Amino acid sequence: MASTTIVVEASTTPVVFLCDMDSPAITEAEWTVMEVLWERAPQTASEVARRLRKNTGWAENTVRTLLARLLEKSAVQVMDGPGPRQFSPAVAREVCVRAESDSFLQRVFQGAAKPLLIHFASIAKLTPEEVRELKRMLDRSQKK
Repeated sequence: MASTTIVVEASTTPVVFLCDMDSPAITEAEWTVMEVLWERAPQTASEVARRLRKNTGWAENTVRTLLARLLEKSAVQVMDGPGPRQFSPAVAREVCVRAESDSFLQRVFQGAAKPLLIHFASIAKLTPEEVRELKRMLDRSQKK
């Protein structure tokens, strides 16, 4: 999978999300902004900043900078119309989740799903219903 790495220091330890060719490389801070837009769009920069201020402490200028970077990466789009610029996601959350999952599997588990599943099953506190659902999913994957 071809990808580029772009690091934005939003905290003391920058984290970069690598997405495939159909989705942009999204940093942890940018992912936080995208989550707000995936939840409800379109929104102005001020609206996004208000939604994030309590949990992140980010000033509106920080959010504007992140939106500008996401716009540069074609991860968001500006909605035309009267009044302040409104932003919407240009890439579906599922596309980035899939790309990030694939990247993680390759990077940490060398592409092997079994050790990943064993690791998460051993550390997760799964309810009986979650275990049944996982078993159903595994059964379905064997039938493919």
